[in-house]
Amino acid sequence: MMGVFPVSSRLFQSMILQMKSCTDRYIGVIDAEGTVVSCNKLDLMGASWPEAITAISGTDGSATVFNGHTFKPLTEGNGSSYDYAAFAEGTDDKASLICSMAAVALSDVSAYYDEKHDRAAFIKSVISDNVLMGDIYARAKELHMPVEVPRAVLLIRQETDADPAVLETIQAQFPDRMSDFVIHVSDTDIAVILQLPEGSENQDLYKTAEVILEAITNEHDVNLIIGIGTIVYHIRDLARSYKEAQVAIDVGKVFDTDKEIIHYENLGIGRLIYQLPTTLCEMFLQEVLKKNPISSLSPETLYTINKFFENNLNVSETARKLFVHRNTLVYRLEKIKKLTGLDLREFDDAITFKVALMVKQYLASRGLEN
Repeated sequence: MMGVFPVSSRLFQSMILQMKSCTDRYIGVIDAEGTVVSCNKLDLMGASWPEAITAISGTDGSATVFNGHTFKPLTEGNGSSYDYAAFAEGTDDKASLICSMAAVALSDVSAYYDEKHDRAAFIKSVISDNVLMGDIYARAKELHMPVEVPRAVLLIRQETDADPAVLETIQAQFPDRMSDFVIHVSDTDIAVILQLPEGSENQDLYKTAEVILEAITNEHDVNLIIGIGTIVYHIRDLARSYKEAQVAIDVGKVFDTDKEIIHYENLGIGRLIYQLPTTLCEMFLQEVLKKNPISSLSPETLYTINKFFENNLNVSETARKLFVHRNTLVYRLEKIKKLTGLDLREFDDAITFKVALMVKQYLASRGLEN
């Protein structure tokens, strides 16, 4: 029995339809069971010619005639069986020439398709850490893939009600490419591995993420977030970029809930807090806020504090943004100092309180209130 061949019959059909204008003979492909899977004479699609398989298998891969058609295998199997065979109408020399030319063209297409899918499987293994470090270089060489070029990983995660059609939309952004890969990681996650020009920077990745985001939101009603890993310069480091993209999403969901695109390099102190044990975070809050916990502060007070941070600890600018007199804001800051023991006008105290707010936010995301 013939082996399973990974090339799509739709790819064959596309090629065969393009050949239709080049000859007055119809051309097609049969699979391992003798079923016509592609043909430019559409009423033959799905026809079953199992006897043709016996005739083809008895040859050494050369063209053979059977039942008014000329057949030629596309790829050799184990010496007596084949995965697919091209056929052309007729049994004369012209039919033999047409069939042989079609077989060559379709074999090239299948080889390209096969290599592309082998590359994609290899890249998926690399980002998943499922290939030994010592084997990466050898496998990349076999697949004719450059090893030391700039690459980065973008991870697209659908938050709710994942739509399978999103994968096709993303693939449409990178059509027929041998250097960029769209990998289906899970029901919700799709990884895009980009090969970048020399000199590429983070803003280039962000622009690509924006294009992907716009394409998806224009076609699908889904909520998603895109994490961006750092640019790496060796194929073995793609796993790191992929993990960074995952961290960007996870940390972003805690500290940047209003953002749809988050770069790992822009996570700042949130990345450090996210990696801390929750028990250590709870101890930190207890130590720096001995007088009153953050939960004791009113929503109005927290709003004032956040505005003060947004305006870089500038009292006058914050008062203007809050539409209050400068002295009113100073009074509020004094009140906060009495409640927490921290003077937000002092840089060190402001940093401590900012970190405390983020730690509180992190604990809340873990279902731990302090």
